[in-house]
Amino acid sequence: MSADETAGDSAVPPGVTASDAVGARERRVTIGDVAAKAQVSKSAVSFVFNGRAGVGEAARERILEAAQELGWRPDARARALSRSRAQSVGLVVRREPELLSTDPFFPQFVAGVESGLSEVKYALVLQVVDGEETETEAYIRFAHESRVDGVFLTDLRTSDDRPAELVRLGLPCVLVGPAAPGQSDEEPIGLDDAAGIRRAVRHLFALGHRRIAHVAGAARYIHSDVRRRAWSEEIAELGLDPGPIIDADFTGAAGARATHELLDLARPPSAIVFANDLMAIAGMSAATERGIRVPHDLSIVGFDDIPLAPYIVPPLTTVRQDVFEWGRACARTLVDIVEGREPTPARLPPVEFIVRSSTGPARER
Repeated sequence: MSADETAGDSAVPPGVTASDAVGARERRVTIGDVAAKAQVSKSAVSFVFNGRAGVGEAARERILEAAQELGWRPDARARALSRSRAQSVGLVVRREPELLSTDPFFPQFVAGVESGLSEVKYALVLQVVDGEETETEAYIRFAHESRVDGVFLTDLRTSDDRPAELVRLGLPCVLVGPAAPGQSDEEPIGLDDAAGIRRAVRHLFALGHRRIAHVAGAARYIHSDVRRRAWSEEIAELGLDPGPIIDADFTGAAGARATHELLDLARPPSAIVFANDLMAIAGMSAATERGIRVPHDLSIVGFDDIPLAPYIVPPLTTVRQDVFEWGRACARTLVDIVEGREPTPARLPPVEFIVRSSTGPARER
């Protein structure tokens, strides 16, 4: 018996013949039963339920009707074996515990991925690791144990050997994030981070700010570099002197430290663009502790529009990305690659700039 002959559901609904009902009670309904009832071969039934061509429309309708009457559907595990696929994809997350526990990006992204995978009966295997060695081991296990058919590669790095390693392991992958400047290899699926930062700088410039600082993310990530470059280029295009910039690590603690450092300067900035909302919210708190009013004395812009952003005081001006739809698009693309189809180009909604009360006209302090 082939893998596709395994039954997934032996329930017999009303309306079938008495002999069908007796047979169903005695044993599990098989693909052979469906083929006999539809007067076709078992291969034809397998073709229909695996989405393959080669079966006429009339025969296809008889097969689907017979399967419904007998209460038969192919077992997911058997289908995976017959296709030599695990029917699952992997995501290895390597981030600092503090950031992983507080950053809402991954829950939203995973929710989008799960939504996209559930439509095609795939599962997500998620593994959290704490270092480079354990990350490499996770990919090796995925490949050698045939646990997943492909993987999502997130947190793309400026010097990243993971794509080449996955090619060596034979694991299909989808790169998740903005493209690096001058990148000529596989195109990642990402949103336009640079457009969001540029709009933030122009917004502050329109409010009269001329000394605009930037608190960047960890330098090893491509999305940090893309946001930093966008800030620097927009500052130059507006004819402003380069403002101060501080590298941080996307955590709230780093955002607070960077804010104190900026406010201790002889000429502190009148506005700060943060690389994410967590750092921006922490920076706002740090400024308030020093008696600096937001936005009266200091304007603050975040990035991500996390669920908390509209409810802090004052509500945070920020850049909004549709992370859920991003995850869905990545899931659809990876499944297409795994199943040998040409992926449909991902069409993601553009980033939005959300103006709230944490930004206001520039004033001399």
